[in-house]
Formats: sequence, C-alpha cells, structure tokens
Amino acid sequence: MPILRRSLTLAIAVLSASCASARADAVFDFYRGKQVSMIIGTSAGNDYDFRGRLLARHMGRHIPGQPTIVVRNMPGGGGIVAANWMTSIAPRDGTTLHMIMSNMMAAQAMGTGGVEFDTRKFIWIGNTTESPNVTNSWYTSGVRTIDDARKHELVLGAPMGTSGVVYATLMNTLAGTKFKIVTGYPGGNEVNLAMERGEVQGRGSNSWASWKSTKPEWLKEGKVIPLVQIALKRHPDMPNVPLLLELAKNDEDRAVLTFLSADTALSRSTITTAGVPPERVEALRRAFDATMKDPALLAEADKAQMDISPSTGEEAQKIADSIANASPKVVARAKEILGDLVR
Repeated sequence: MPILRRSLTLAIAVLSASCASARADAVFDFYRGKQVSMIIGTSAGNDYDFRGRLLARHMGRHIPGQPTIVVRNMPGGGGIVAANWMTSIAPRDGTTLHMIMSNMMAAQAMGTGGVEFDTRKFIWIGNTTESPNVTNSWYTSGVRTIDDARKHELVLGAPMGTSGVVYATLMNTLAGTKFKIVTGYPGGNEVNLAMERGEVQGRGSNSWASWKSTKPEWLKEGKVIPLVQIALKRHPDMPNVPLLLELAKNDEDRAVLTFLSADTALSRSTITTAGVPPERVEALRRAFDATMKDPALLAEADKAQMDISPSTGEEAQKIADSIANASPKVVARAKEILGDLVR
C-alpha cells in the first residue's frame, strides 16, 4: 500500500506539472507575435500617460510570448469614455490593458452620468503608486494655506468630470472654502498652461507623483503650493499639509471624505477586461509584478523622478471593490453634496 500511494502521488505530481506546462505554453503561443493595446483615458503628456508608456516599454518583455504593447490615448468624460470602451468594445482576450483613472470606482458607486461600466467586473493587473492627489494654488495667487482659501476666492482649473471638480466642490460645501471652478480645459496640461498664463490661480487635482515627475522645477521653485492632500494618510513630503478628510466637521462628513479619498491607494492602476481566461490573467499579473522590479524600468522611473510604490493585481482588486461597494448611506450623502456633478 505505501508503494501504491507513492506511485499515485508521483503520477498526480507529474500530471499537474504537465498541465501547468501546457497552460504556460498556451499563454506563450497566444501572445507570441501579438500586439497588446495600452489604453490611457487622458490626453498625452501627464502622469497617467507617462506611466502607461513606461509600462508599455517594459512589460511586454515579461509577458510569455513577449508581445508588443502599443499606447492609445482615449480622453473624454474624465476617464469615463475609456472605461466604457473597455466594457463595451475592447476584446475580452487579454490583448487590451487600460491605465484607469482612479476615481472611476467612486463615479460608479454614485451613479455618475455616462457610466456604463462596473469596475468590479474589470480584472485588476496591478497598481504602480499610492501617491496622494493634491489641490494646489499657484505662487502668484497669494493663497498659501487652506485657511487662506476660506478667506479669499481662488480660481481653480479642473477638466469637467474629473476629481478636481469633486474635491473643490466638497471643500466649498464642507470646509467653507471659496474655490471658483473653471472646467473648460480638456486635460491637466492645459490647466498647467492656464496657471502659467494667469487664467486660473490653481489646479483642482493632480497626483503628487505627477508633480514630481512632470514639473519638478515648479516644486523646487515653489510655484506649486499644496493646500490639501487627498489620501488616507499624510505623505512624508507634505507633513504639514492637511488631508481632505481632516477638514470634516463631523463623523458623517468624515465618512464621505474618506470614501472619496480611498481611491488614491490606486492612483495609477492597470486593468484588463472581464472574460479574460484565468491563465492569461495570471500571466499578466505576474508580468506586471516582474516589471515593477525590472532594473531598466526602475532606472527610467528614477531618472524621471517617478514614484514607484506598487501593489499587486489581487491587492488592487480588493481595494477597488471595497470602494465600488461603499455604504449606501455614505454614497447618498456624497451624491447630496455633489448634486449635478453625479447626474
């Protein structure tokens, strides 16, 4: 009997190894010679775009079969257009990746107009950073703190449908700020130009990692002044800049601000569509993990002063789902405050 059991165990191990090898070969054969799309839901030249292109340059080497990854920008609706495209048009075979905008889970939970996707059905491949967002003033505005923004009107640029509009509206309602929001810009680069020209006096939202990678000279020269950071904990670079949720005056408001701050844990995440075979999902997730440790990628990120603080696809999926499944009471309160922004 012991000999029989050992024989059976060995046979099962050999069969399992054979099956695993067959699956790996199938993934290799599928991706070999293929072109994988990296969809970016913004215009070119910002942190989403930089990170998507960085992944595209390096991740293909770590996917079995080494496919070519080609970037395609698809701006519109504050990221909603690209996310909808991933739901309704993109092939569901693992040949399409998307650098999803971080506020899509909250937008879905609140029933924002135009949303046709369900982030819980996307498959999360990984996240490159948990950098906070910041609302900032421009150095010529005279506004240097959130208290100053309660005393003086500050004109903020923020493309329609983006988190910058949401944050400014929340602060005007719950924290007594006097932000005037100008939404007539297609993307963050255009808001930056508007600040330089004096058309606006600040920006409603940008990732701190983005400021560091795209405009390090502005930070060094003190031209960008963070007024509030949107995250669940203060960033070491900004120990004296308050969190958005710290502006709450009661527990109910704090719950809303926490809900709308949680997505910064997924600041720059990559997803694929529903319906991708499990073995390809596994291959993409492990390729992402390997890419985050790739010396060539890390050297390029370091040169660009781009923060890399990754989380796995499995970890990202849990966080994203927790935001999409937020308490109905908290979501209702958020919708009450944001009004037409989510209709």
